[in-house]
Amino acid sequence: MRSAHGGEIQSAALRLGVSPAQLLDASASLVPWTPRFSAQVLTRRLRDYPDRHHHRLADLIGKVHGLSASAVLPGNGAAELFTWAARDAAAVGMSSLPVPGFADYSRALACWDGAMAMHCLSLDWSSVFPQAFSSPGTAGALWICNPHNPTGQLWSRASLEPLLQRYRLVICDEAFLSLVPDGEKQSLIPLVAEHPNLVVIRSLTKLYGIAGLRLGYAVAQTERLQRWAQWRDPWPVNGIASAVAEQLLASPAKYQRWCRRAQAWVAKEGAWMQQQLAQLSGITPMPSAANFLLIRADQSLVPLREAVEQRHRILLRDCRSFEGLGECWLRIGLQSRRNNRRIIRALRQELDRAPLV
Repeated sequence: MRSAHGGEIQSAALRLGVSPAQLLDASASLVPWTPRFSAQVLTRRLRDYPDRHHHRLADLIGKVHGLSASAVLPGNGAAELFTWAARDAAAVGMSSLPVPGFADYSRALACWDGAMAMHCLSLDWSSVFPQAFSSPGTAGALWICNPHNPTGQLWSRASLEPLLQRYRLVICDEAFLSLVPDGEKQSLIPLVAEHPNLVVIRSLTKLYGIAGLRLGYAVAQTERLQRWAQWRDPWPVNGIASAVAEQLLASPAKYQRWCRRAQAWVAKEGAWMQQQLAQLSGITPMPSAANFLLIRADQSLVPLREAVEQRHRILLRDCRSFEGLGECWLRIGLQSRRNNRRIIRALRQELDRAPLV
């Protein structure tokens, strides 16, 4: 059974009969380094119940974006927050979902029997970012991902803002935006104060390489977030995750330094990987503004993905769970230069062994 999400390294290790440490996971899209934490602070959080209202964490996130804490709701990863966004979306009518797109939006909508309509994105796009986003619908709810997962396209704020007049609810997933060089210029967060129908959802786990902690947050007007807080479990963010986030976001300046480091890595490694992949026979790398990129071919890439996994212990993202793509596509999460070389070497060897024609 194909995965609906990247990063399932434990399952892959069991399937291959190896230790997870032997695998290079390029199916998930995280920075290749993890920050250090104060063990003493984390230990203190083990005994006490977490703050149910996440006062300090919401305040720190708010300061990063120039918002009040009441405009921020920390969550157990972006996935938990999609669930509550979907409840609101189901209540306002049909949800318009871009295809290809992240499967978790439809998963969340299915929790509330939300109606869905797909609108297809072009599978051929330029390398000039940001680009204009267009949606054919109106009225109900619109789900946007910026930069888009899985294509890596960066949408312009100028093209997104008019959509707030056409839809009763707009949910913008900006999970990867903080990793995109100059990406913040396209964020919809500055528009939240004037638009009660706008929700922006962010992830901290991709930016800091801490996916195991499950940390995300929603930015919206206070009334909506208060309603979500009444729906959810009592302690959605555990004390260890909160303590880690508070250390990482100790000041806006510290956050900005980390973002600049991550964005410099994306710019350098993204350009290098595009160049290297373009030299491989039978596959085409697609332009991406994000820390991942798609490759496509004229025939199935499933045998190539399986060979790279089995013989080289490298996990690439099977794209068959992205409606609108299929087995002729793979997604690769950027790594360190050393591990990016390892990926290129493995792909070259397998393409030499079994050329795509």
